[in-house]
Amino acid sequence: MSKQAPTLAQVAKIAGVSQMTASRALNDKPGVSQETREEVLKIAADIGYVVNRSAQKLSGSRNGIIGIMTPVLDNHYVGELVVGVGRAARAQGYETLVYTLFDEDRHSHRSVLGLIKQFTDGVVAILPRESTYFNALAAAGVPVVAIDQRCSLDGFPSISVDSYGGAVRAIEHLAQLGHTRIGFVAGDESIEGVRDRRRGYLDALARLGLPSDPSLIAQGDLSQMTAFDAASTLLALPEPPTAIFAVNDLSAFGVIAAAREHGLKVPHDLSVVGFDDIPMASQVHPPLTTIRQPFAQMGRAAVNTLLSQMDNEDAIAPRIVLPTELIARQSTGPAPRQAASRPLTARHRARM
Repeated sequence: MSKQAPTLAQVAKIAGVSQMTASRALNDKPGVSQETREEVLKIAADIGYVVNRSAQKLSGSRNGIIGIMTPVLDNHYVGELVVGVGRAARAQGYETLVYTLFDEDRHSHRSVLGLIKQFTDGVVAILPRESTYFNALAAAGVPVVAIDQRCSLDGFPSISVDSYGGAVRAIEHLAQLGHTRIGFVAGDESIEGVRDRRRGYLDALARLGLPSDPSLIAQGDLSQMTAFDAASTLLALPEPPTAIFAVNDLSAFGVIAAAREHGLKVPHDLSVVGFDDIPMASQVHPPLTTIRQPFAQMGRAAVNTLLSQMDNEDAIAPRIVLPTELIARQSTGPAPRQAASRPLTARHRARM
């Protein structure tokens, strides 16, 4: 016979308090002295009592857990967001539970939604591609806030950054250094932020009067390996770029590796700008100039917005767009001498 699991009644009896007091202590509710709370928690740990989250949800109370939905965890960008959300949740007295999604079939919807409804009070969804999970969450009555997803989510609160403006700043930075032939390593354009970066790149070139040559755009998929191939294509052009803007930091690392493969020095022969400012960006050689996304601020905004939605079901779903910032490091420098001999025209300078 299997041993019966310890109960709340047993915890209360050993502690010499009522079951209501024991429950309040275990769930960090007010109305219990710190001494009693510590004693109840110690007894629960000693006898192996675990709070029944399912019963909590059925009773209509919150269980103090925020879910995080994400397709992958082996991605530096997603990892930074998960950390940001987790820290913000902890500051508000919540824990986090991460759900990793591998597919979008009905079975996975049922299983994931069952877990979410059982264990969490609401969800921060880091699903940058369009996903049917959003509608499934809404149908299940689960409060949800999206990060890095806007276009198809009318009615859902969302947190994103100004990818377009960040791309414009990257190109302006390179133009100010004298670069007139600027390449772009693109990414997966099913992601809205990636599309915004391409648009910012093209619009900045046009505004500055710089050449917009289709051959200067090479397709990647946000990975370092694919960006290496894309940058190699750009560097093999009869007139290669003197600078490359990469759609994210991992792609920028691939660009730097390709430059070395071609015998080029960064930034002496080629300047490189990334996007994200993941921790590794300041640790590579040379340290990467990049557009910083405010991961901690994104996490706080997502958690605060989610808690507002949980407290007021009729609250208007906000769309918060946070600013990006150019972080200039050693991967960018003046255009090479042969390129610098072709200075910006007065028209170029007037547009900067």
